[in-house]
Amino acid sequence: MSANIPYIICSILSFLPAIVCHEVMHGFAAHKLGDPTAKDAGRLSLNPVKHIDPFGTVILPAMLILANGPVFGYAKPVPYNPRYFKDPRKGDLIVGLAGPAANLVLALLGAGLAWALWPVAQGSGLDNDLFLYFYALFLPLFTLINLYLMFFNLLPIPPLDGSSIFAFILPERFLPGYYKIQQYSFPIFLVIVIGLPYLLGVNPVSLYLRATAGNIANLVFPFAIG
Repeated sequence: MSANIPYIICSILSFLPAIVCHEVMHGFAAHKLGDPTAKDAGRLSLNPVKHIDPFGTVILPAMLILANGPVFGYAKPVPYNPRYFKDPRKGDLIVGLAGPAANLVLALLGAGLAWALWPVAQGSGLDNDLFLYFYALFLPLFTLINLYLMFFNLLPIPPLDGSSIFAFILPERFLPGYYKIQQYSFPIFLVIVIGLPYLLGVNPVSLYLRATAGNIANLVFPFAIG
């Protein structure tokens, strides 16, 4: 069996729950704020099929996995209507933060489980192949991928969550112009994520993720992984 197969399997098993929980929490936050849009669209489901975006969920992560790069991506954005919120700008902020917050919780759960199993790993646990893959490959990837997804989505680039957060702190007089720019969000996103690395010969997004998610993963995990 190729040495990359366990890595690919563990990456997929980590990435799918990461994006599903991320999107479900967006919808759940909107629902708690009085917006039924996500629930009516069936987006509060834990079924991954409901959240798959062909490029963000399949193509982009697959390219990164094959390149042995940081695995990140995005799912189909959960629909919500800020008109249901008592304070639309604050509601946007809460919904925007809910997804990254879910990934932070999952990452800490992964790290917590690694610490809980540390005595087993220090003993004879790593002699078992299944435990070895789970402890030394899956848990680090699960923690890293959730942190990657969290920090990736915090970038202030539409359609990522950081754009909602950026809109909250932006002076109101600039909002109309900012919303006009959002019409071109996907081309801008592609230029930054794919075009810039090709032109510069270095991937600024990967450097950012390693500096943030990678360093934090090493802080919370019992051994170096980032």
